[in-house]
Amino acid sequence: MQALTSGEGPWDADSDAPALVGRATIDDVAREAGVSTATVSRALRQHPYVAESTRQRVMTAVERLKYVANSNAARLASGQSRTVGFIAPMLTSWYTSELMVGVEEVLTHERFDLLIGTANSASRERIFRGDARFQQHIDGVILVDVFCGDDGARRLAALDTPIVVLGEQLQRITSVSVDNERGARLAAKHLIQLGHKRIALVGGHNDLDVAKNVPTERAKGFRDTLQAAGLRLPAAYVQDGDFTIPGGHRAMRALLGLPKPPSAVFFMSDEMAFGALEAVRDAGLRVGHDVSIVGFDDHPVAGPIGLTTVRQPVREMGRLGARLMLDTLDGFGTVRHHPMELTLVERISSGRPA
Repeated sequence: MQALTSGEGPWDADSDAPALVGRATIDDVAREAGVSTATVSRALRQHPYVAESTRQRVMTAVERLKYVANSNAARLASGQSRTVGFIAPMLTSWYTSELMVGVEEVLTHERFDLLIGTANSASRERIFRGDARFQQHIDGVILVDVFCGDDGARRLAALDTPIVVLGEQLQRITSVSVDNERGARLAAKHLIQLGHKRIALVGGHNDLDVAKNVPTERAKGFRDTLQAAGLRLPAAYVQDGDFTIPGGHRAMRALLGLPKPPSAVFFMSDEMAFGALEAVRDAGLRVGHDVSIVGFDDHPVAGPIGLTTVRQPVREMGRLGARLMLDTLDGFGTVRHHPMELTLVERISSGRPA
């Protein structure tokens, strides 16, 4: 079909907008909106770092130019596999599953596949070395709670494979995480303000071989806050709950069996807190009255059962991690840490000591 013409160039007969000869490109949209191509790409995938006014300007340009993203052709031409790896030490936990859902939502929209694997010590070392068998199948990899540390981050930064790390704050690698120390401080301050003096801590994964990890960061924030309030954390008040429901149940039973049991307990995950709630009921005690319990995560079950917890936006962390990976694959990525906000959600599982 031949376009109608005017003195200024090709026009669409049914529109007042100039129609480009051939398909509009992302560069055309960027010029029309007065932004960079990176901003256009981020606006189209609903990136949280794009201002709403800018997003609207981009979408107006997209509509005006009738732009249709053709990411398939661009990536096929570059030889990419259109596959992103997702590596985590434990795939069965709610936290990991929720992150995975967020990652997959974004990647599916962009027609990417997700290659899922687990990371024990041996596989983690292969990733740090840049194992060719691993890199052949993916364009980039999202690592979850692998706990690289400074040395691991340095080695990963030297690889050709794009890396995004979820759950750890790093400087050499693009990373997304919450401030775990601050989250534990929120929990400790809440229990102290309620008037509790005998406060226990339940964590897990004590065999991790890197200095900075989720359990150690949360333990540090919790201990420091108790110490600042003049409270002790006796060794008997620190239990390993293995970040599982049965582990939380065992830890709570052990605490209740002490000659002087705690009046409040902070669990580093909601799943451990779920097991603790059952243990308290089994002992004939009332949650929030005889024993106060605080978790960490804001699992979907936490609301219906009334669990006080530290809420972290887990699925949004996964979405952001996927968007950052796509930015890197598109050549727009910037290496830096992306912090996510935490909030304390108070429910009936915590109250003043009896």
